[in-house]
Amino acid sequence: MSFGTYQAENHPRVAVLSEGLRQRGHTTTEANEPLGLSTAERVDLLRSRTGGLRLLLRLARSWTRLAVSARREARRRRPDVVLVGYMGHFDVWLARLLFPRTPVVLDHLIFAASTAQDRGASGSLLGRALRLLDAGAVAVADVVLVDTDEHARLVPRRSAHKTVVVGVGAPDAWAEARPAASTARTASTRLSVVFFGLFTPLQGAETIGRAVALLRDDPVDVTLVGSGQDLDAARAAAEGSPSATWTSWVDSRELPALVARHDVGLGIFGTTAKAGKVVPNKVFQCAAAGTAVVTSDTAPQRRALGDDAVFVPAGDPHALADELRRLAGDPERLADLRLRAAARADRSFTPEAVVEPLEAVLMAGGSSRRGVQEALRRRRS
Repeated sequence: MSFGTYQAENHPRVAVLSEGLRQRGHTTTEANEPLGLSTAERVDLLRSRTGGLRLLLRLARSWTRLAVSARREARRRRPDVVLVGYMGHFDVWLARLLFPRTPVVLDHLIFAASTAQDRGASGSLLGRALRLLDAGAVAVADVVLVDTDEHARLVPRRSAHKTVVVGVGAPDAWAEARPAASTARTASTRLSVVFFGLFTPLQGAETIGRAVALLRDDPVDVTLVGSGQDLDAARAAAEGSPSATWTSWVDSRELPALVARHDVGLGIFGTTAKAGKVVPNKVFQCAAAGTAVVTSDTAPQRRALGDDAVFVPAGDPHALADELRRLAGDPERLADLRLRAAARADRSFTPEAVVEPLEAVLMAGGSSRRGVQEALRRRRS
């Protein structure tokens, strides 16, 4: 059972996990009552004096509906495993209460403390509170999913044996959109580049903006989709470049087709500590949609993409602009990168592929908490 207050439309990770388990032959059900708050809104609430109380009141309302939904699903078919969707720091406690004998898997894609620090909310008192929140959430779960080895090292030592690294992957809709990108670019046409995101420090949107300014006289068009914390800084950095088209966030159902119409998909270019620990959704999604991927040169992204992407130094707009110029002048290399990105996505980024490490633990442990715990210990030994 997928369980929690997650919003799969905006944060597709839980949908990838559920889709992958179904593709591997498992039956999945869902108990989901979205909280209706973005990551940024949760951080903002926790920063204010009364925000924590307001968050808890909102959570209590969603939990009431969630408990009813979960019990209704359990009466139809009691789950062998409960999968708590990410940003489930509180939801995992309710899952444990409702299903005390069932293995609970927490998708801990976001660490509250490091995310708050990345977004400028790094007060000592708040930081300690969020570290306790992270530690409590992973302590109550039986299995803790993280997306990279770097994030696995952030799990407290007493819970480290529970961690399973499962890449983010991309929903099948992204690969299905790939035929829309069927027109090969030639030297006489302009390179089309797309970035989409929430304009957070991790994403390095200001670096992208500066690169766009440097490309004002080149045959490169950059579409930037979304809004957020660093949007104004990014637009200012772009200096009104005619290369840039800015648009508000599009419906998540339309986004794969929009991305697939471009030659290049941009990843992240931030220089924060968190930026060096992640492989973002957009890298998996752009590869699945068949664009060439250009992103920052970090260890987790190198591991995920190998030689099938272009890497530039984080925070370096000149390096980013230079690489896009080179791709604009080399259609054959661009075509090869697109094919290789798509092939890697088909091989490694599908829901069925990314969920394999989780399935291995669950199948070895059966439907008992003790069995799953023993499977994790054997895996570590």
